[in-house]
Amino acid sequence: MNYLLLALSWIIFYTLHSVLAASKIKRILEGKLRNAYKWYRLGYTLVSILLFLGIMVQALLIPKSILFPKGDLTDYLGYMFAGFGTIILTKSSKNYSLKRFLGFEPSTKEDETLVTTGLYSKIRHPLYAGLVLIFLGYFLFSGTVTAIVHLACLLLYLPFGIYFEEKKLVNQFGEAYQKYKLAVPSLIPSFW
Repeated sequence: MNYLLLALSWIIFYTLHSVLAASKIKRILEGKLRNAYKWYRLGYTLVSILLFLGIMVQALLIPKSILFPKGDLTDYLGYMFAGFGTIILTKSSKNYSLKRFLGFEPSTKEDETLVTTGLYSKIRHPLYAGLVLIFLGYFLFSGTVTAIVHLACLLLYLPFGIYFEEKKLVNQFGEAYQKYKLAVPSLIPSFW
């Protein structure tokens, strides 16, 4: 039952993430909130952080149930994947203003440009790829059922998250994003 509630919490988190980031919802709220809309991104960020922290507390309260015995190899692989994921997240977020991302600085249409350089020239969604590696690393390091629930929920969400994100990007950048989408893989880089 604990794992089902944990999965349900992730479903709520990911659903809210996609719904609240949708362009249509943003337009509706912008019309209703008017001047207060400038605080929308900050509110969105705070809700996301609180839900994420709630999920982490919930996961800590679940008794540990080990799926496989830990060893030096699983520890090494866990650290390696999580480390690579952290590097990918860090490098891919350098193209964004942290203040703007968190909602402390308003975003304007002039600020929004299609980034296709750096890691974005290899994969379209390096933030998601980094998260997958971090969650995979955590699972290999801990070997718990809780960790596999975290990873499974992320992997199940990604096709939906990517679909809605790309729909928004096609509306925003048009043919430029369509060409980028055809040239660059979504999550797994193509080195040949």
